[in-house]
Amino acid sequence: MPPHVFGGRGSTGARHGNIDAEKPRRARAVVIVNRPMYLPTHFEEKRPELLHALLRAHPLGLLVTQDAAGEIAADALPFILDADPAGGPGVLRAHVARANPLWRAARGDIDSLVVFQGEHAYVSPSFYPSKAEHGKVVPTWNYVMVQARGRLRAVDDADWLRAFVTRLTERHEAPRAAPWAVGDAPADFITTMLGAIVGIEIVLTALTGKWKVSQNRSAADRAGVARGLADAGIRFEACSAAPPVADRS
Repeated sequence: MPPHVFGGRGSTGARHGNIDAEKPRRARAVVIVNRPMYLPTHFEEKRPELLHALLRAHPLGLLVTQDAAGEIAADALPFILDADPAGGPGVLRAHVARANPLWRAARGDIDSLVVFQGEHAYVSPSFYPSKAEHGKVVPTWNYVMVQARGRLRAVDDADWLRAFVTRLTERHEAPRAAPWAVGDAPADFITTMLGAIVGIEIVLTALTGKWKVSQNRSAADRAGVARGLADAGIRFEACSAAPPVADRS
């Protein structure tokens, strides 16, 4: 690299009378680094049924996007995961306020990231039977999560939005004794509200699970963690299909 780049010894800066030093600097190129999360193989979860179950149980995802200037934005949105007709990992759908710059600013030529956080809990060294044996134990944090990646596109279509918010409402109102429905509100009011939102669709290129639930500990220590969490009243499973902490290996 030429020495004048850093203005060091031998540079041709203003102090040497070079008028080029007064010219505006060229904008720095934005370098995109799309690196997957740190994922030791013993914490990796690949089973689609468990990944999908976590998204159903914890649908509020943190959408991380980047704009053309390289600025990062993070927005928490409730998502629905649908099957990808092309056979990919799936399609995530959500909506944002029209006033939110995300739908205009987020780049569509690089992957966006959505993080779904499941259960998590502090793990005390006192949970481990091995503490009494040798004392070589330290605290940690157990957690389950799914990361989804794909290209984002905005959907500014009233029919799409009406169908989507109807599905989203039905899904989350279903457990209620008297579910509210989109049709319960005045039609003109719903039309106005639909005009205030924009759809988000992400066709996924990757859906990755991380189940950090003491797989790197002995069977006895895993059982100790399970007992310790149960005694503390912590339910630490992503869904009913997930194996207990003590059974993970």
